[in-house]
Amino acid sequence: MLAMRFSHPAQAETAPLLLENIRKPRPANGQVLVRVLVCGVCHTDLHIAEGDIHPPKLPITLGHQAVGIVESLGHKVTSVDVGARVGIPWLFSACKKCEFCLRGEENLCPKARFTGFHFDGGFCEYMLADGNYLLPIPPTFSHEQAAPLLCAGIIGYRSLIKADLHPGERLGLIGFGASAHLAIQIARYWGCDIYAFSRSRKHQQHAIELGAIWAGSIDEKSPKILDRAVIFAPAGDLVPRVLERLRPGGTLAINAIHMSTIPAMDYQLIYGERTIRSIANATFLDGIQFLQLAEKINIHSDVTVYPLDKANRALLDLKNSSLKGEAVLNIQ
Repeated sequence: MLAMRFSHPAQAETAPLLLENIRKPRPANGQVLVRVLVCGVCHTDLHIAEGDIHPPKLPITLGHQAVGIVESLGHKVTSVDVGARVGIPWLFSACKKCEFCLRGEENLCPKARFTGFHFDGGFCEYMLADGNYLLPIPPTFSHEQAAPLLCAGIIGYRSLIKADLHPGERLGLIGFGASAHLAIQIARYWGCDIYAFSRSRKHQQHAIELGAIWAGSIDEKSPKILDRAVIFAPAGDLVPRVLERLRPGGTLAINAIHMSTIPAMDYQLIYGERTIRSIANATFLDGIQFLQLAEKINIHSDVTVYPLDKANRALLDLKNSSLKGEAVLNIQ
């Protein structure tokens, strides 16, 4: 089978993924074999490719927003049938026994394993998945529309929840890429006023098209103070600049698996019971709840589709912020 494999970190400009013909995997106990139809391209994939975060083993196949058809079942799999269309998200599995799992915080499980990081992901024709962590895809979504929901959508949803966002509040979205363009649709459904911050004029316009009442760069002053904010860009120097725009009692959620150093800042920026909270992965329940909400409010993913062998081009376009929404690889 064909797969875009990653063997050593390199800048996206140097095309770090190689198209290879590798052996088709076989499912072990509790696993399923999925024929991949499409797979979204996430900023986490870029971080791995460029060496910002390091998988425990190489080579590996990236991709954790895969939509596919279940082709065969390993022993003891009863949660899904052959022929079902499923989504495979970032969370591959968790132990279900530790204190975090028992509290419903499996995203923090020390034995959690992640798709395209611990296990080969969806930049390929076939992949394995844990039968207990497959997400059902609502039939209203096409394959290409569904792929971004499986990470950009889920983690954006969790970010809004962890930002303590209430209906009708003023929300700042900092960095307007794949995740923010889905999160804004949820926040608008909740009646929130959205203030979007981005370096890209194209992304600012995208935010306005999706209902933001204001869009500009972080160097500009937004018209109103924010109740809540979510940073999607992996730039630590944004944290104090966003806190300056946050009301006392407000919450800043940082949606980034990797971030540059947060600079030293004056205590007054967090005084007044402001909260800073990181977002670390997402739970299986987040995925279920988000996909139900996405179907209810008819979330729309803006996508640019690439063939599998153009995965390096998709990574570079992502790095250069030239995408409107998300890149999706068409596998079949």
